Amino acid sequence: MPYSLHCLAAGSYDLALNGKVIGSVVRNVEPSGRLGNWRVELLDDLPAIKCPAPFQKTEHRFRTLAAVLAWLGDPPIVRLVDEELKAKRS
Repeated sequence: MPYSLHCLAAGSYDLALNGKVIGSVVRNVEPSGRLGNWRVELLDDLPAIKCPAPFQKTEHRFRTLAAVLAWLGDPPIVRLVDEELKAKRS
């Protein structure tokens, strides 16, 4: 599963599969400011049979980002700064 996470802001990532954004990984923040669980969500509401592995439904929740990463097969996290530096070197 060639997933990658692209950091948008603290606690917010695009989820890409083979370089195409297919979903998001977001940390929930309660109105009180307390940090909550992580939500992994596909952009499209697909039937379970059409969801890419390991998805079994459109949305899954996890206690930690480490658990999300393990579930997705330990994908790399790409930060915008990293992408900008690569572009400047090219």
